Amino acid sequence: MKEPVFIGRKPVAEPDLEELVGRVALGDQEAFAAVYDVVAGPVLGVVRSVLRDRAQSEEVMQEVLVEVWRTAPRYRSDRGTAINWILTLAHRRAVDRVRSVEASAEREHKAALLDQLPEYDEVTEQVQTRLEREQVRRCLRTLTELQHQAVTLAYYRGLTYRQVAEALALPLGTVKTRLRDGLIRLRDCLGVTA
Repeated sequence: MKEPVFIGRKPVAEPDLEELVGRVALGDQEAFAAVYDVVAGPVLGVVRSVLRDRAQSEEVMQEVLVEVWRTAPRYRSDRGTAINWILTLAHRRAVDRVRSVEASAEREHKAALLDQLPEYDEVTEQVQTRLEREQVRRCLRTLTELQHQAVTLAYYRGLTYRQVAEALALPLGTVKTRLRDGLIRLRDCLGVTA
């Protein structure tokens, strides 16, 4: 029988992963280095298939291998092979990362929406202002034409009594009387107590 010809290095028999994980459980750093060499590629493959992002995949792979180092004493060979245990850890950790990223994005989205919404008091104040404005308009419609003109010029345009009298071509005393009567009527209509 012919011996196989190898190009490059002669293949070395794969170490028994279950045995290596058992040694890692005892704190054997050399065994962990061997486990790392054997499983790093498959772990990265599983994680990358879930995450797609290379940098995050590498980070999660490192987390998984640290978890293997810490939790190796919990590995039970009667429940499955060591590689399946490690790849299950990898898949779970990758799925956890996806969920974490999605939850973070959702929190940021909700926070952005809350920043756009006016505060409750601001909304209440706007509604109250609109209602008051409508009530004032309704009450202004109850004034006589002269009272309406005098109040509008004095309080909406900011004219003095004398300027209102000049604008309406009326004596100053008449304008003052019309303003006083108009304001009394507005006060009564708006339900304001003196």
